[in-house]
Amino acid sequence: MHDQSRYFSIAILCLLVLLQSCRKQPDDAVTPSGKTADQYSADVATKWASLQLKLTRTTPGFTPPVASRAFGYAGLTMYESVVPGISNRKSLVGQLQGLTTLPVPEAGKTYNWALSANAAQAAMLRSLYATTSAANKATIDSLETALLTQFKETDETINQQSISFGQSIAKAVFDYSKSDGGHEGYSRNFPASFVVPSGAGMWQPTENGVKIPMQPYWGSNRTFVKANEALPMPKPLAYSTNTNSPFFKQYLDVYNKSKVLTQTEKEIAVWWADNPGETFTPPGHSYSIALITVTTAKAGLAKAAETFARTGIAVADAFILCWRCKFVYNNLRPYTYVRLAIDPSWVPFWPAPPFPGFPSGHATQSSSAATVLTALYGDNFTFTDNSHVNRARDASRNVEFKARTFTSFAASAQESADSRFYGNIHTAQDNETGLAEGKKIGANINALAWAK
Repeated sequence: MHDQSRYFSIAILCLLVLLQSCRKQPDDAVTPSGKTADQYSADVATKWASLQLKLTRTTPGFTPPVASRAFGYAGLTMYESVVPGISNRKSLVGQLQGLTTLPVPEAGKTYNWALSANAAQAAMLRSLYATTSAANKATIDSLETALLTQFKETDETINQQSISFGQSIAKAVFDYSKSDGGHEGYSRNFPASFVVPSGAGMWQPTENGVKIPMQPYWGSNRTFVKANEALPMPKPLAYSTNTNSPFFKQYLDVYNKSKVLTQTEKEIAVWWADNPGETFTPPGHSYSIALITVTTAKAGLAKAAETFARTGIAVADAFILCWRCKFVYNNLRPYTYVRLAIDPSWVPFWPAPPFPGFPSGHATQSSSAATVLTALYGDNFTFTDNSHVNRARDASRNVEFKARTFTSFAASAQESADSRFYGNIHTAQDNETGLAEGKKIGANINALAWAK
């Protein structure tokens, strides 16, 4: 009887050991002593986002389409470098076009997700901004070292495996990026081989003197989200110089507005202009709003990474689809039409950008970004956009750069669109179409399986 009891106890003990050994490792691969990604501050995410905005502003060739792509891949890299440490979120592998595999953490090992994100962002920005200045490259090195010092563990093994994982994610995402059609796009912004279409209602070189439009082939690039690739293309109003036509009225409204601009409308036009070389471009403005949002909400690393991923993908897909539409219709700008059909001596408040008008890139990308940010932070989120408060006054237009406060992301997107009408470089149909298309693009990004 004693032996039977002893054998029974041993059997129970063996069964418990077997059950423990068969227990599935948690999806985030964090051992009980490790921290999940939401337990780290957003410092790594916000400091790298801030540096990327500077790199975009100061690196030659980062036009709005090229910049949008860089924000898309940097945001994706940030998210994938920490998502194994977020208990209720899943990777975008298998959900984005062409993204079939990425490195995964080793089960049972502890990872410091702040160090993983730090290493991933440093490696990715070195790759995306390979042609930036030596000073900027040194700044990347300095930030990587500073954040490593801030977040490193006493256990050097944890540090090294976290860094290695982040670097492996960056390499894999950058390799993935090379096949999308936009790789090193900064080297071919105005391809001399492009033949500018001619004919009634077609885009023409503007007062900028640029003869080749910016990135005419960008619309053929791969979108991140397949559902965005499948969106039907919007169609502009039929061209006409008949003074009773809807088309004529669109441009007449721009002309009439140019005569009665208020000081506030001038401030809005200049605030959202986001000229490349002087600023971090329009998609950078959306990424800046994402940075402001993360800071305002006091989000942790997990939510910050998802915020930058959704925003980056939103502006990247928005620019591809917007540019695709622009170069299908090659719709002329108000600068050309007003001089042709209304007033031969007219000068718009803001110089016309060197690419076709319909639809508005500002409206499309701002709306797409606003849609993903609303999904994360709600319909009624108050924030102050201080993206340009340190810029010198625009003396030629008598405009100061004043911070702007909004009670929703939709309101900021609307003002971004309106700014192009106030600047006299887009018609109402350009803006209304852009806002509508941006909502669809953002909704498709929100519809990805982010949650487990």
